[in-house]
Amino acid sequence: MGYIMDLRKVVGSRPLIMVGACVILLNKNHEILLQLRKDNNCWGLAGGSLEMGETLEQVAKRELWEETGLVANKLQLFNVFSGEKFYYKYPHGDEVYNVVTAYICNDYDGDLVVDESEVQALSFFDLNSLPTNISPPDLPILQEYINKLKYR
Repeated sequence: MGYIMDLRKVVGSRPLIMVGACVILLNKNHEILLQLRKDNNCWGLAGGSLEMGETLEQVAKRELWEETGLVANKLQLFNVFSGEKFYYKYPHGDEVYNVVTAYICNDYDGDLVVDESEVQALSFFDLNSLPTNISPPDLPILQEYINKLKYR
C-alpha cells in the first residue's frame, strides 16, 4: 500500500478515494476463501489497493499471492463496486471511499500461506455458513455474489 501510505503523509486521515481489487476464490467444493484480517478482526476477501502503473487484474493477483500464497491462473470479472456502501473508516482513523473491482477465481495453484503482517487466519467457508463478522467493505460484494447464485 505504498501509494496510499504516501498520500496519507500529505492528507492525514481525511477521506481518500481508494481504488483496488479483490478475489472471490472458490475451491472445488464451491467454498469461498476468507481471511481473518488483523486490522479490524473481521473476515474478508483477499484484496488491496492499486499501486502506480498496475492494472486491476494485476492488483487482484498480487494481493491474492501476498495474503494467501495462492496464484490465480485465471480471473473472471464479477463487478465493480463504489458508492456510499463502500465508505470505510479503519480502526486507526483513516477514511476511504473504496472503488473495488471484484474477480472470481476457481483456477489457482499453491498452498495456503498466511501473511502474518495482515492476516490472522485463512479458511474456506460454505456460502451458506459464512462467519457473522464480515469486513464491512466486503459484505456488499459477498451479498451480491450469493444473491446472483440464487437466481441462476
